[in-house]
Amino acid sequence: MKKTFKLEDLDCANCAQKMEDAVKKLDGVHDANVSFLMQKMTVDADDARFDDIMKQVVKCCKRVEPDCRIVLK
Repeated sequence: MKKTFKLEDLDCANCAQKMEDAVKKLDGVHDANVSFLMQKMTVDADDARFDDIMKQVVKCCKRVEPDCRIVLK
């Protein structure tokens, strides 16, 4: 399953790259893309575990950029 999420308060392109690299290393994630300019994150992960994987993604991103928020709809 591939979904795109809006990011709030992502401060720099370097942090976006670090977030992308960290998310790609998570178990169950096939691919990820974080766009600083668009303030969006696209995550492609296992369908069956997508919600659990997104919880890990949020934790992972908070470690890189504590002020950034992923808008999960």
